[in-house]
Amino acid sequence: GSQEFFINKAIGWALRDYSKTNPAWVREYVASRDLSALSRREGSKYI
Repeated sequence: GSQEFFINKAIGWALRDYSKTNPAWVREYVASRDLSALSRREGSKYI
């Protein structure tokens, strides 16, 4: 993952938003990528 806070936050927001329509894809994406803890937490918020 990036060391930039707002980049990581934006990645998490995008994943979180997409998880509302395609949670299975986001779950797989988060599991298979080297994301920052912040991106992972934000992206997985609703799944």
